[in-house]
Amino acid sequence: MIFRAVRDGRPYPEHNYTLKQWAEIPPRPLRLDQLITTKRELALDKLLAEDSTFYGDLFPHVVQWNGGLYLEDGLHRALRAALQQRNQIHARVLVLGAPVE
Repeated sequence: MIFRAVRDGRPYPEHNYTLKQWAEIPPRPLRLDQLITTKRELALDKLLAEDSTFYGDLFPHVVQWNGGLYLEDGLHRALRAALQQRNQIHARVLVLGAPVE
């Protein structure tokens, strides 16, 4: 199993963080098997694109909430890492609830 779980939608409250605010959070390493996705589907062309992060943040965005680590943005990068036999990624983590134990 690549991810801890696959969901369709965000279970946590709206945080209204801007890209500038996300950029202020330092990235940290996370294991892929700790992450819960918030999207069930992805576009294969984005997964295979070499410049998929050209206009966005280089690091995926993860929301830590209620004991879970939710992959809000960066599913394509996380899956690409898994296809390259890597078991972790560096991501920015916004803490909304109690820390993961």
